[in-house]
Amino acid sequence: MNLTLRIWRQPDASADGEMRTYEVTDISPDMSFLEMLDTLNETLIEQGEEPVAFDHDCREGICGACGMVINGQAHGPERTTTCQLHMRHFADGDTIDIEPWRAAAFPVVRDLVVDRSAFDRVIGAGGYITAPTGSAPEAHATVVPKPAADAAFVHAECIGCGACVAACPNGAAMLFTSAKVNHLNVLPQGAPEREARVLGMVEQMDAEGFGGCTLTGECATACPKGIPMPSIAAMNREYLRAAAKR
Repeated sequence: MNLTLRIWRQPDASADGEMRTYEVTDISPDMSFLEMLDTLNETLIEQGEEPVAFDHDCREGICGACGMVINGQAHGPERTTTCQLHMRHFADGDTIDIEPWRAAAFPVVRDLVVDRSAFDRVIGAGGYITAPTGSAPEAHATVVPKPAADAAFVHAECIGCGACVAACPNGAAMLFTSAKVNHLNVLPQGAPEREARVLGMVEQMDAEGFGGCTLTGECATACPKGIPMPSIAAMNREYLRAAAKR
């Protein structure tokens, strides 16, 4: 496959960026999207040019590091992470636009790399449970109903990639925040802090500069792990209940 790549290049956060065009040739359809970018970077290095900076880590669809917008879609045309997107989903001769996540709360660091530490601060604002120290508790000491366990597992799948924010026309982080809130709040172990947790995390989310949610649904469509839209409604109920009591 021979492809034309239009890639956002920006040397640092304070500099202006621009789309630059590159040609890549002899790309195998079985390559992942990141392997294709590796091939481009090898060529750029051989030519004495700066390689394209992009985030990646596990390359197994687990860590959520490899976020980028491909042809206007978060993670590209398939509902998966960028590292699990393969070049067979494109056609020979295609022109592919590659950009970083676009959100006020995700400032560009360089090229396709953005600072997603706002997510860490949202989690830090309330993502914990009280756990007594000492020996390990008895396995069946706390009974967890099957529906609660299933709901917790669904929300625990969130990998914090930021696709929901990048896909949202408002740059909202409601799907991410609701996944982290509901993951703990549906479990009995998370009950002691459930009110403080949802208040702290939602207020930190707002403080980070994420946009407001208007329930367009783009976030759930782009989520590679399939976090469902009702998660947002569940968090809103938790928040209103906690705010009323406060």
